[in-house]
Amino acid sequence: MKTQFYTLLLALLVFTFPANAQETEATRILKARNSEFIKEIIQVNEHVYVAVGYDGSNTSMVIGENGVIIIDALRALGAAETVAEEFRKITDKPVKAVIYTHGHLDHTGGTSAFVGNNKDVKIIARAGFKDELQENSPVEPILKQRNARQFGRDLPAEDVINRGVAPGNTSTDRAGKGYIKPNTIFQDSLHTSLAGVDFELYAADGETNDQLFVWIPSLGSLWTGDNYYKSFPNLYAIRGSQYRDVKSWGESIQKMGTFPARHLVPGHTRPVSGQSLVHQSLNNYATAILSVYEQTIDAMNKGYTLQQTVDSVKLADSLKDQSNLREFYGSVPWGVRSIFLHYVGWFDGNPTNLYPLAALQEAKYIIELAGGEKKMFDEVN
Repeated sequence: MKTQFYTLLLALLVFTFPANAQETEATRILKARNSEFIKEIIQVNEHVYVAVGYDGSNTSMVIGENGVIIIDALRALGAAETVAEEFRKITDKPVKAVIYTHGHLDHTGGTSAFVGNNKDVKIIARAGFKDELQENSPVEPILKQRNARQFGRDLPAEDVINRGVAPGNTSTDRAGKGYIKPNTIFQDSLHTSLAGVDFELYAADGETNDQLFVWIPSLGSLWTGDNYYKSFPNLYAIRGSQYRDVKSWGESIQKMGTFPARHLVPGHTRPVSGQSLVHQSLNNYATAILSVYEQTIDAMNKGYTLQQTVDSVKLADSLKDQSNLREFYGSVPWGVRSIFLHYVGWFDGNPTNLYPLAALQEAKYIIELAGGEKKMFDEVN
């Protein structure tokens, strides 16, 4: 109990909570964000439909000459079955292929709802698919717990507004039970015709090292996977993950920006249409990511400590106010910390941090400096 007491007092000393007015403004902004996740089948053009809001991520249907292609497949099999039924109302053409933009469960868990018993469907992914993910980690038990905390999965529904890039509450109906392993793997790129539609798939390191993006020239449509969504990118996931190659992530977005896309379909949040807006969105994103990377490297080479580096890295005014770069999901400081630790590890160069005090001991010293327990209690009360 004493340990908890000291730790609590230390937390009260260290953390300053925002004023009620600021909390109210943040809540208002986050509630407005719910419009990104209204449940809807969005017709992007004559051949492309995107299901938004049915689960934590998006799934798309591309209609070809003699069949359809599914891009990503949601997390929960129950949610995927609902979307598959909606897609069949649009066309009864059979599914010829499924493309996974990456291995995260929320993009792969509902595949069988679209495929059914058809064993001839191509399931396409990039080499290294799922290699780095939670289910293959020696610390999977704690990663599962941290994942639940990051997304507030155990919170009461009324306490959740949204997750920044996804609805606040998503289906748990047979999550992951529809997953089907890929049967078609490529390395750097794949140009293929599926149901009479020419697809171009490109490896694109970023949020994961198995990420790819999809380009259909004839439809002017580009699928980004989770390398782009309408929020500052999650350069580091607080649930814990392998290093997300920030430099490569920015370069992947730059590459996407070289295509004359008229429609942009993110892995999360609603599609973007209009060639000028698509180009602006990708340019903002790439510039922001690479700016954070370059500023961090520059500060490190000047000998800044970790915290000094975090404090020094800022988005330019021209970027921080862009609607697709608000910190709904990712955070600039989190990204800076990830880059710093990736290149030099946990030691920040300050020798006083080589052997830090135990938290309990530090709390005791702070309480003594503040005048003792009685004075602390009087201040808190």
